Amino acid sequence: MSLLTPTVKTVVGEPEVVEDDRANQKVVEDDRANQKLVEDGRPVEQQPAWIALKDAATALQLLQAQDGSVPDPADHAEAGALAGVIAAAIGTLAPLFPHDAAYLAASVVDIERWVAGGFAVPDFLDSLVAFHPQEHRVDGLQHLVVFPMYTQNGSRNRFVEALLCEVIWPEFVAELEETYTNRLFVSLRLIDFTPGYDTNSAVLFPETVAMREIPTFTWGAIFQDREAARFRRVVAAASEVTKLDVPEGTARMLADQRLTEEVFVTWDLIHDRSHMRGDLPFDPFMIKQRMPFFLYSLEELRCDLTAFRECVALGAGEGEIADHARLVQQAVIFDRIFRFAITGSRVRNYDGLGGQLLFAWLHQHGVLHWTDTQLAFDWDGVPAIVIALSDAIDRLYWESIDRPKVAHWLAAYDLVRAVVTPHPASQWARGLPQDVLAGAPKGYTDAVLDDEFPLSMFFEALEKKLRDVIASTSGITGRDA
Repeated sequence: MSLLTPTVKTVVGEPEVVEDDRANQKVVEDDRANQKLVEDGRPVEQQPAWIALKDAATALQLLQAQDGSVPDPADHAEAGALAGVIAAAIGTLAPLFPHDAAYLAASVVDIERWVAGGFAVPDFLDSLVAFHPQEHRVDGLQHLVVFPMYTQNGSRNRFVEALLCEVIWPEFVAELEETYTNRLFVSLRLIDFTPGYDTNSAVLFPETVAMREIPTFTWGAIFQDREAARFRRVVAAASEVTKLDVPEGTARMLADQRLTEEVFVTWDLIHDRSHMRGDLPFDPFMIKQRMPFFLYSLEELRCDLTAFRECVALGAGEGEIADHARLVQQAVIFDRIFRFAITGSRVRNYDGLGGQLLFAWLHQHGVLHWTDTQLAFDWDGVPAIVIALSDAIDRLYWESIDRPKVAHWLAAYDLVRAVVTPHPASQWARGLPQDVLAGAPKGYTDAVLDDEFPLSMFFEALEKKLRDVIASTSGITGRDA
């Protein structure tokens, strides 16, 4: 995944373009001390105004069409009443979020304008551009977020969604970010939410918001508590099924949600900035284009393996950064081979293929063993083998700078098929016919099967045993772990 972009007009995905506003941090820290509790002593998620806001937004969703509008005039009176509850609740709760005062005020105005306009397709551009969570990366600081938006890996409906969340930003991450600079990156923990986030969605991205035009994006957020909780539940179950003796570091993560959240912050901070760094064949992933899904598999895996490589170097040191870097290496391997490989449908599942590719590469290079129905690793040899896969993908990218696009696609397919076996019916595996090779790129993409690289027998069996566990992680938060 990648955070979206720039303060200048450029391709989506470019990091390191927003300067920190560190002068505000002392004020924000003072705000934080008084934020979680109000006069009656209850945390914000138990406040009547939040409960009313959440209930009203959930009820409003039942009246909205997929584009976010309320198309039936007969529903407008009810929608207006619900919108009024949401606006009033925002006003009541706003003093708890002084760092977001401009955004929350703009949000109320956007709601009122939507009501006055007869509930057409909503436009929350003004409040979106007033929201700047990247300027307040202070551990524990909370945000109230209300937008009509779809939720990635959740719902394609642009319904009004409401979130309570808090920043995860321990001191060692602030120190790490001085080297791995990514001013757009915001790490969050879910507190409470409307149904759009009672799903697999683990990101808050500005491009999902309903708006009249596309602004310059300056932030993107990932809910590391959800990622950590999913990891812990799935890896615990997978290690039991495969009789894996997990290393000491993974055992620590399985026992400690907060530690695992910090590990995922470390991983994602480096992963995200990697999308626009390296010898890239122009912009391999983030530009809006249709291409074979295995290209996305390689790009996401490339960024994960870049994070792995960097954490091998960081892990050679001492202190919190080094400790978390060593844990990132184990998290990348186990999240990729256990959760990614068998999560979601088999329709162009690029993260799933990335997990299959990493597993097969480790197995074929002799550092992963499935013997006597037990999984084992030669951990001393794992880093070099993972870095070798990273090198192979980097080499593909470096060479493809001098290739036509479809030739890059063919070379990428050759890299994947050398490790993971394609479907027997694959046109790509047999060799694309001349009319496709001589035609437009669309023909190449159309020839890719939905499940071009089916699960191996190992993963077929594992998926059956873990299916219910993976399904149970939908909507999970750190509080559930």
